[in-house]
Amino acid sequence: MADTPRILATVVGSYPIPDWLAAHPSEQAVIDATRVVLHTQEQAGIDVVCDGELYRFDVNHPETNGMIEYFVRPMAGIRAAVTFDELIAYRAQRGMGFRSRRPGVVDGPVGSGTLDLPLACARAKRLTAKPLKFTLTGPHMLAKTLVDRHYRDLPQLADAIAAVLAAQVAHCDADIVQLDEANLPGSPDEWRRAAAAINKVLAAVKGKAAVHLCFGNYGGQSIQRGSWAKLMGYLNSLKADHIVMENAHRPAEELAAFRELDPRIGMGLGVVDIKRTEIETADQIARAIERAESVLGAGRVRYVHPDCGFWMLKRSIADGKIRALVEGRDLYEGRRTTRGQPDSSLHDGPGSYFSWTG
Repeated sequence: MADTPRILATVVGSYPIPDWLAAHPSEQAVIDATRVVLHTQEQAGIDVVCDGELYRFDVNHPETNGMIEYFVRPMAGIRAAVTFDELIAYRAQRGMGFRSRRPGVVDGPVGSGTLDLPLACARAKRLTAKPLKFTLTGPHMLAKTLVDRHYRDLPQLADAIAAVLAAQVAHCDADIVQLDEANLPGSPDEWRRAAAAINKVLAAVKGKAAVHLCFGNYGGQSIQRGSWAKLMGYLNSLKADHIVMENAHRPAEELAAFRELDPRIGMGLGVVDIKRTEIETADQIARAIERAESVLGAGRVRYVHPDCGFWMLKRSIADGKIRALVEGRDLYEGRRTTRGQPDSSLHDGPGSYFSWTG
């Protein structure tokens, strides 16, 4: 039995805000909470850990958990103060119905301003000895959330934001840098211009580059409709090491679409449903991996993870799902004993797990 898993377990990014951090926020409290998040993942056996994105949380914008404001508010050329006419214009934008408030207005050339992603990445890096994944929101989604009074062209705005993010991630010392483009699955016709912007950022990543897509999550509900089959052109165009996909909450037959994924891109399989409060069993996780490899081919799955971030769940539920993720992966690979059986009887190689469980 190999020491290093063939399929690596990771998380997507966010973690529930601890009550004590929300009640008494401070720089030291954020560091302490981040240490707790990382240690929780380490104890569970997660192979590539994330910082939980706790420092991004904005209580005034819970619908996107700081994944927008944290990035655009510090940028030059973007102002937070919005007139009533600009607010009305924002609410009329396609695909922004999940937000009633605007994060900002672009009224000049976009620049880095005071944004400092390398500092946040370095802080998390100091708190763990495990491989670290650092996450950020992609340029296409950030551009779509803004009212643009300067460029007046979405691709140009996305390109300008991509240049800012590329300059930032070039200085991020993380094993994996993951960009999240959560709005694209609901607007698959935009994939070509979205790909051009995100590839500018991915090309600047020093370590492995990853891209996460999902159909959104607010209050346990998907906020977009669509299918993965419509985005295969986008996925195959990415300059990424692997993708990080929502699969557990999606129809099982959608897995077949990923047969068309370029072999150079690793498959990150969502096996934990973050829209349900029930904690998966190791058996359920193992079966999900088995099913995916039976559809996509043995060895095609390189990472397993939750469908999306954990920020809307209670900590006890998130922690249970993290443990189940690792236990299920280990069960599938025959890395632990269970039900009193020795390791060698659990899994003799890809495709044999179902024959043991019946």
